[in-house]
Amino acid sequence: MNEADFEYAGFWIRVWASVIDSVLLLLVIMPLAISVYGWDYFDPEAAFVRGPADFLISWLLPAVSVVLFWLLRRATPGKMAIAATIVDASTGGAITPQQALLRYVGYFVSTIPFGLGLIWVAFDARKQGWHDKLAGTVVIRRRRGPQPVRFDQSRG
Repeated sequence: MNEADFEYAGFWIRVWASVIDSVLLLLVIMPLAISVYGWDYFDPEAAFVRGPADFLISWLLPAVSVVLFWLLRRATPGKMAIAATIVDASTGGAITPQQALLRYVGYFVSTIPFGLGLIWVAFDARKQGWHDKLAGTVVIRRRRGPQPVRFDQSRG
């Protein structure tokens, strides 16, 4: 991989990828959840997790599918649509299963304080959110501007 051919994927393009991923997940999750819980699934008075099937459908299925996409395709469908790839921040190579799990857990860390860890992408020189920093990953895409990717060989 020639680093001069790539750039870090910025905030707005990653927002677009997240929208695509969210819509695709909803197209899978909603019919499954409604088939099990009916339209009561949308009851605002219901428990946060409505039961074992809800946990499997709404929490485990998205986690497993996202992590598997990262490991097998280096991107979710949304990132594929924007031609972005998730790589190890130090080497530019494929991420490890540990990095994928840390990155997924990092989404919660990034989101809880008012989404600041996600917004961080807009201000970071390498366009890393807190989840990327935690997992040691960066999101890159084919170069469109003057800023080439630099992988930090000193990080372990």
